[in-house]
Formats: sequence, C-alpha cells, structure tokens
Amino acid sequence: MKKHFFSFLFMTFAISISAQKSIDQKVNELISKMTLEEKAGQLVQYSGFEYATGPQNSNSKKVLEEIKEGKVGSMLNVTGAEETKAFQKLALQSRLKIPLLFGQDVIHGFRTTFPINLGQAASWDLEMIEKSERIAATEASAYGIHWTFAPMVDIARDPRWGRVMEGSGEDTYLGTKIGLARIKGFQGKGLGNIDAIMACAKHFAAYGAAVGGRDYNSVDMSLRQLNETYLPPFKAAAEAGVATFMNSFNDINGIPATANKYILRDLLKGKWNFQGFVVSDWGSIGEMIKHGYAKDNAEAGERAILAGSDMDMESRIYMEQLPKLVKEGKVDIKFVDDAVRRILIKKFEMGLFDDPYRYINNDRQKQQTNNLENRKFGREFGAKSVVLLKNEKKILPLSKSTKTVALIGPFGKEAVAMHGFWSVPFKDDAQRIVTQFDGIKNQLDKNSTLLYAKGCNENDQDKSMFAEAVETAKKADVVIMTLGEGHAMSGEAKSRSNIHFSGVQEDLLKEIAKTGKPIVLLINAGRPLVFDWAADNISAIVYSWWLGTEAGNSIADILFGNVNPGGKLPMTFPRTEGQIPIYYNHYNTGRPAEKSTDRNYVSAYIDLDNDPKFPFGFGLSYTDFKYSNFNLSSENLKGNQALAINVNVANTGNFDGEEVVQLYIRDLFGKVVRPVKELKGFQKIALKKGENKTVTFKLTPEDLKFYDDELNYDWEAGEFEIMVGTNSSDVMTKKIVWEK
Repeated sequence: MKKHFFSFLFMTFAISISAQKSIDQKVNELISKMTLEEKAGQLVQYSGFEYATGPQNSNSKKVLEEIKEGKVGSMLNVTGAEETKAFQKLALQSRLKIPLLFGQDVIHGFRTTFPINLGQAASWDLEMIEKSERIAATEASAYGIHWTFAPMVDIARDPRWGRVMEGSGEDTYLGTKIGLARIKGFQGKGLGNIDAIMACAKHFAAYGAAVGGRDYNSVDMSLRQLNETYLPPFKAAAEAGVATFMNSFNDINGIPATANKYILRDLLKGKWNFQGFVVSDWGSIGEMIKHGYAKDNAEAGERAILAGSDMDMESRIYMEQLPKLVKEGKVDIKFVDDAVRRILIKKFEMGLFDDPYRYINNDRQKQQTNNLENRKFGREFGAKSVVLLKNEKKILPLSKSTKTVALIGPFGKEAVAMHGFWSVPFKDDAQRIVTQFDGIKNQLDKNSTLLYAKGCNENDQDKSMFAEAVETAKKADVVIMTLGEGHAMSGEAKSRSNIHFSGVQEDLLKEIAKTGKPIVLLINAGRPLVFDWAADNISAIVYSWWLGTEAGNSIADILFGNVNPGGKLPMTFPRTEGQIPIYYNHYNTGRPAEKSTDRNYVSAYIDLDNDPKFPFGFGLSYTDFKYSNFNLSSENLKGNQALAINVNVANTGNFDGEEVVQLYIRDLFGKVVRPVKELKGFQKIALKKGENKTVTFKLTPEDLKFYDDELNYDWEAGEFEIMVGTNSSDVMTKKIVWEK
C-alpha cells in the first residue's frame, strides 16, 4: 500500500511538472513561429474608443487592422460580453491566432462599487477587503475582463497628492497587508479559474513620494528609504504571485521608473525573481522624452525594453520602434523574446489559448449585473469603513423617531458622486446608487420628516442658497451637514495645494451653526482634509469618504446606530497644509519637541502646535474600550526567541462594538536612526457590551529588521519599546532588551 501511495505521489508530481513544461514548450514553439513585428505586437496595449483613463490618441480604424494583423497584445477599457467578443474575433483572424488580454481599472469594485480604497483601509479589515476584490473579480470577469490595474500599493504621506484615495495610506506594514489581501481577492484560487482576474501591483515605484504631492512629479530619496518604506509592499506582492506590475510615472533619483534598471531588472526580475510581466503606465514610455531622458521615440523604446518594461500602454512606441532597434543591433532580440514570453505565459495560464471566449458569457454577465448579495456586502463594508472623529455631546447615534431632521449640503442628493473617483461608469448609475437622502429617509420612522436644502455647490463662491438652508435648519431638531470635496476632486491628476473645504462650504457650516441646532457633520472625501474650525466647533463629525453603490444606506446605518463605527484612520490628518508631510513613524531629531506646544530651539513651527489634528490609527466608537493588564512574556530576550504581548480590552460602554488593537515598537538606538514608532501588528476584535478579551501578539527578530546605510537587512541587539493602544498617539509602553 505504501509503495502504491508513493508511486501515485510521484506520478502526480510528474504530471504537475509536465503541465508546467507544457506551457513553456508551447510558448517557445509559438515564439519560434513569430515574426519580429508579431513579437513587438504582443507588447502593445491600446485603449478602447469610448472610455479612456488617459489622453486619447486612438485611430480606431488603424487599431482594428493591427489587431487582425497580430500586432496588438492587449486592450484596455473594452468591457462587456459583446464588445470583448467582437475584439477577440478580430485577434483570431491573425496569422497565429494569439488571443487578446482585456484590462480594466477595477479599483474599488466593478458593477458594485465599494468604498474608495483609502476608506477601505480605514476598516482595517483584511477579510472584508479581500472579499470585496473577490466580488469585483467575479463581476469584472463576467464582463469579459481578464486583468485589473490594481492594487495600488504606493505608500503616501502627502494628502495633497490626489491618488492617496487609491491606496492604503502612509504605513508600510498596513499597506503591505492590505495589498496582499487585494491580490488574493482578485486572483482567487488561481489564474485560469473563471472568476479570477490578473492583479497588477502599481505604481512601481515610490510614486506616492512625488515632490510637493504633485502628480507625476519627481522622487528624490536615498536607496535605504526606498527599500525600507516604499518597496516592501511590492516585494511582498511579487512573492505572493501577483500576475503583473505597472511602472510609475515619476523618475527616481533622476531615472524615470519606466526605464529604471535598478528597480526593474536588478530587483524585480533579478533579486525578487518575479515571473510575471511589467506594463507601462499610460504613455509613460513616450513621456521619457519630456522627462529629458530620451531624445526621441527610438531611444525611449530602447531604454524601456532594456530596463525591463514588457508592455507599452498607449505610447505606440514598441510597435513602431522595436523591430528597427533589433535590426540595427541596438536591442538584443533576447530582451524582446523575454517580454513576449512573459505575456504569452499569462495568456496560457488564463486559459485563453484553450478557449479565447471562456470569460465571455451573456448569462453570467446578466447574473452579475445587479447581484443583490454583492450590494448587501457593499452596504456592510461601507459602514465598516466610516471613521467617527468626534461625538462630544453623544449626539450620535440619532433616534429614528427624531421628529424633524434636516439634511443640508451639496452631497445630500448626489448619486454618481457616491461612487468616488476610479469607478467604472454604467449608464444606470444615477438610478441604482443610493443617495444619502434616500438612505436616511428609508430609516426614519414614518412619523418623522426629512428636510433637504443644498445650501451651496461644492466648489464655487455662490451663497444664494444660504438663506434657504438656514431656514431649513431652523425647522429641524437635528441637522446633518454633508460637506467635503467633489468625487472628482481626488484621484489621478487631482492634486490640491489647498485641502480645506472647497468653495463656500465652511461659510455655510458656520451659518448653520449660528442657529444653535445640534449638527452632525458628514465629510465626503478621498483624502484627509483640513477642517480645523469644524473640528473645534462641531460636536459630531463622521468621516464617510466615498462609500460606493450603497453609500446612502451605509451612512444611515452609522447615523442611526444599526452599525457602531469602528474605522480607524490609515493616514495622519494635518492641522494645516504647512505641516505636510506629516506621518506618525517619523524620525526623532537631536532637538525633538517634547510637547505639542514646544516652540523654541526644537524641531517645531513657531506658529503651530506640533501634533496632528487626528493621528494615524485614530477612530472613535459609540461605546468605550478600556485597556488593561498589558504584559510581556519577557523583558530580556536572546536570539530567535519570540516575544508574546498580551493586553486585555474591555467594552465598558453601552453598545456592542469593534476595536482595532494596535501594536507598535521602537528601536531606541541603531546604526541608523529608527522611527519613533513602527506598526508591527493589529487585531480587529468584536466585543459585546460588558465583554472583555485578551489580545495576544507575537514578535520575532524578523519584526526588528531594517535596512542600514549599506542596504544590509538585519536587526541589532539593544533596547526596544513595545507599545499597545487604540491609536498611534494613545498607547501603553514597556521596555525590553533583546540580545543576539
């Protein structure tokens, strides 16, 4: 019996190896049949003709002809069973009948949209984040999509940068965990499964550190900082088997990322052994000319392919230039073959050579067009992403029997805006998205009245609607103000120098506050905003981000207490733009400010307190949590021992609730200076009122490692502080010694 078992095991292993060799053999055989022009064609990606996410220069008739000639490898912004089938039919008219890959920006949902990504990060709920991408992949694949340009795993410490809405915030540890959850959600049980789509780790690399928070701007930093802060989420993505990477638009220390051999060849494809392929961002190969790094298209194409960029998104350079560059001896054919091989392998893994139409199914598309279970989950996820910033007079939760409620502000009856930026548009969006007005009205008792006044627009100086809003507020028992930034004010190419409330929104808030009515402020945004007056003068503040298809219901669930808010901030909120960049895990200086109000001869501003308005990890609840019995398994450790950290958390309030328990460390002395705090663990726990739980964390020397000035990655013996708490500023601290 034992002999038969091992024989079976060997056969299974042999078949598995054979299957992998089979793909490699098929790819090699296909490449051997391809002309140089057909090889270059596999490295080309064009956009569809109706919806674009970059500057359009499509010549549709020419593109269709090139597809039939086998000179296009992928299309983006082509969705739906009918459209993808039509394009795929064209590709199968080519000589070698190589199928197309269809890509789409599936960023925070597809047909069902979920909270913007930064809002999702505020949930600190990895299971829900993964499930949201599982749903997104299922819906998108039903529309014929093979590939998403997500997750964005850029670490971002500057809220002026519009694309913070697309990522997971300022922290490397949290951002890495969320990035892995997203990849797992998108790719499911593996490529080739009908409900899996290829994920894409972007933007490689350091895009979130663009100077001044200006999109597409330069990045200038030490290699140590690059490796320690900005690259770990990408390294983890590569190790997790993410299918693709996308270049970033920025240069890194003077070399555009699209042609940066250090990150693409040396790290990604070399040291990290990444087996997928790299796609440029929209036009980024051609943009190297304006960078001043390439003198013309030929040089741009040469530098990009040699550095390791495999697919050209919309620059139209590879098809035009690569055959000539190879023939002229400027590019060795091995670099082209390597890029083609990487792309063809993914097409085989997706099963497209077996059946080019396998993801195209009208019945499946219909099933996923209005999936009620997906909407139900979206409502739950939206509420979990909300952050309660202030509730001083316990105004919240509101009673559903409140006699008269006024909803005032430019976003009260907005529908499409609830999507937030980077949502895939559908013609029926205005009809199917739940507005804040409808969500609140649906939960008020039948004898209650909901009044509405727009009050002002989101971004102009028109105060003509103020009077109506004030009169509406006077009639109400409680006023819900819905302010913030328009959904298209954050996202790509949406950097802002001023991140206060736009237009006259704050003026409107001040006028309503003069009525003396209780106010609940909803802040709709894709980034941290500056709202000092409101933070100091309004008793109840809810940060609602943009929550997606079910936004109105999610918000109402929070306001009326169906859900107790448990979100925590994934980015530090500044007091003013002058503090930016501000983040919790900064280095100390030789003259650190000991208190927020320290001013003279310390690292501080003379005209501003030093602490942020709201710290990283902050978020309130309708209940209260008490931390106690903070214990360590040892105060002296050696070598590869593990440290166990225990803390008891009790729900001492009157509501059931969720708390994100956060673990931080500080390496007190090192060969290079270390941050004042580093997040090293978190657990989201649910506690009934009166219930308590002991939360346990474990640290090993692996958690203590860092990069020194020679890029050695290791840990040092010495003293460490271990911190546990409810946010990065409110922690309990114990000290340990860890020897090698």
